[in-house]
Amino acid sequence: MLSTRGSTPTSGARGTARPATTNPHPPDNRNHPHRIAIVGGGPGGLYTAALLKRLAPDREITVYERNAPDDTFGFGVVLSDETLGGIEHADPVVHEALKAHFVRWDDIDIVHRNTRHTSGGHRFAALGRRRLLEILHDRCRDLGVDLRFRTEAPPPDRLARTHDLVVAADGVHSATREAYRDVFRPRLTPHRCRYIWLAADFAFDAFRFEIAETEHGVMQLHGYPYSPDASTVIVEMREEVWRAAGFDELDEAESTARCAKIFTEALGGRPLRSNKSAWTTFRTVVNERWSHGNVVLLGDAAHTAHFSIGSGTKLAVEDALALAACLEEQPTLPQALAAYEEERRPVVESTQRAAKASLEWFEDLARYLGQPPRQFAFNLLTRSRRVTHENLRLRDAGFTDSVEREFGCPPGTPPMFTPFRLRGLTLRNRVVVSAMDMYSATDGVPGDFHLVHLGARALGSAALVMTEMVCVSPEGRITPGCAGLYTGRQGEAWRRITDFVHAGAPGTAIGVQLGHSGRKGSTRLMWEGMDEPLPDGNWPLVAPSPLPYRPGSQIPRELSRAQLTDVRQQFRAAAERAGQAGFDLLELHCAHGYLLSGFLSPLTNHRTDAYGGSLEKRLRFPLEVFDAVREVWPDERPMTVRISATDWAEGGTSAEEAVEIARAFAAHGADAIDVSTGQVVAGERPEFGRSYQTPYADRIRHEAGVPVIAVGAISSWDDVNSLILAGRTDLCALARPHLYDPHWTLHAAAEQGYDGPGAVWPAPYRAGSRPPRTGRTDAPKPRLTLHGPRQDV
Repeated sequence: MLSTRGSTPTSGARGTARPATTNPHPPDNRNHPHRIAIVGGGPGGLYTAALLKRLAPDREITVYERNAPDDTFGFGVVLSDETLGGIEHADPVVHEALKAHFVRWDDIDIVHRNTRHTSGGHRFAALGRRRLLEILHDRCRDLGVDLRFRTEAPPPDRLARTHDLVVAADGVHSATREAYRDVFRPRLTPHRCRYIWLAADFAFDAFRFEIAETEHGVMQLHGYPYSPDASTVIVEMREEVWRAAGFDELDEAESTARCAKIFTEALGGRPLRSNKSAWTTFRTVVNERWSHGNVVLLGDAAHTAHFSIGSGTKLAVEDALALAACLEEQPTLPQALAAYEEERRPVVESTQRAAKASLEWFEDLARYLGQPPRQFAFNLLTRSRRVTHENLRLRDAGFTDSVEREFGCPPGTPPMFTPFRLRGLTLRNRVVVSAMDMYSATDGVPGDFHLVHLGARALGSAALVMTEMVCVSPEGRITPGCAGLYTGRQGEAWRRITDFVHAGAPGTAIGVQLGHSGRKGSTRLMWEGMDEPLPDGNWPLVAPSPLPYRPGSQIPRELSRAQLTDVRQQFRAAAERAGQAGFDLLELHCAHGYLLSGFLSPLTNHRTDAYGGSLEKRLRFPLEVFDAVREVWPDERPMTVRISATDWAEGGTSAEEAVEIARAFAAHGADAIDVSTGQVVAGERPEFGRSYQTPYADRIRHEAGVPVIAVGAISSWDDVNSLILAGRTDLCALARPHLYDPHWTLHAAAEQGYDGPGAVWPAPYRAGSRPPRTGRTDAPKPRLTLHGPRQDV
């Protein structure tokens, strides 16, 4: 539903809808599909038929649709300006017909606890789904497409034998896909909410989100106009709320009336109507392959994206554009279908990640009900991570300013440059240089490289600069190049670095991350072969259980009770040296499959004693280490704990367990949880994407009630502002951006026009606080244009 213009929930450079083009080198007609069957008469199938027929009028194209022409199971369709641009280029006739029936509006209303907040500038365009189908029916008939309604398509194998190309546009329940399940290998993931599509006979004056807190739980309404006198209304709620409210026992009419009663204020007391409406659970469809021989999947048959970002019809239409273009551009059908999938898959995967973030936000809506009203509205608008702080500022600066004021931003101060306090340490902004292993120490001693590396990032004005994982013993190193704090010489070398940071970059704090490699130790330097054992000079490894990290890795010894005591003492001694070395903050590394993480995960801890089994027992040793470190770490200095909130592997640490782990550390005195994920087992399957780990930090912050540090593909200052202002995290740790640009924080301030205490340029660098000019900009501009032949005098 939420498809808008420009940088929106469904836009992106890779996602731009392109027009079908005529190849300057036309494919060989022997490989050019002439006889085409399209299964499914929804917008995707119909638009594919129209495009392919328009590009080659001699084609024989048949569309099979088992329903009647006017059957439709939704009410309104929202399309972005981006998608409309692709339609306009490919088929102006369809575009003009659509334009004639669009309703347009700019505002989004969020109504929560009797308060309405409005954000403008969003540029929506919608029309009735039935009208959209009529337009496409007319266009197909005008072009000579054979439309067969109330007709089941022949079996896919028969169609494949009798046609050059079969396009399966038969929806989320695609029979074609199921017929070739072993080839397409679909994965259908059900989600936790029930929803129903309804309609109201009046037009909302904005896209409306309304939250109802009932005795049974939270329910939400998504509503938008699709004609001057009608609106789509979707009612959604968690499965358990749906059952508690008795909807599972109501028929269609009773459900419709009950929804109208619950949202009577939003509807102005008007009724709702249905059209074969039924409560359903959204399912995300993903296919490993999109084509098989001359059969290709399109639209919901290939992929689905949750309705809360309004991309179903958009994706299907863009699939049609891409498929038609690839058939024109490629010399053979196999090459065309491969090019189609190659072009569309990254776009679809990106959209599905955004849709997943959006649907999960609504599934967990109750988590945010206690937020301040404007922050709640901002959080809702930015839930997919595609709409950002800067997007909203461009669309509606007044709304964004009001959110910032409520958050406590001084005038002219972006959220990322507000201070944050941890115990006795006040951080001047919300940016952390994440811990990054440098593998450049000698005998565990940090040298000039570390001084320059950490010193440069400190001069860049991040609030907190973290060391790499500093090992507590020689056998606790990952590689021979890892730094340590197990000798006095190492402590003196670290003191040299902290002294520089405190003197050269006043206002920047420096933190140390203490850890032990566990079963992931005795490996080569990263650039010589990450996680590969050393060719010689290996040291013995220890771990909670004798499990190698991956095939070919050294098998560690299971730690005995006496060894547990030794390791605990090693952490304690290292913490004492860290305090003497002048570090401002200490982080205990309990993530990424290293020793303490190995105790937490059920995949790596198979112990049967008091340190294995239940989560409480798996937590026992990490908590003992934490307590030993906290006991010697100066009381006024904060301690944080880095955890892997999921192992990205079946049977591993769950998100629910991650919350309990965070609660346990907080109860023992942790001041914040640094929330990472994965790297615990070699067979993990992470779901990479922009800021992909932040939902875990968000959950821990709200459910465990402890400050969090978010990490994971946070790459822009816009992301940082968005996450902080939405209340999803307290601090953001960035790694690769600081490798690319040691002055990332200062440059973020300059790019936002900020000059204040949250980002202070060192005096010797002050002259560089503005970007240098790269070319002449003061050349005189032409003032007169002469038309016609020049008359020389």
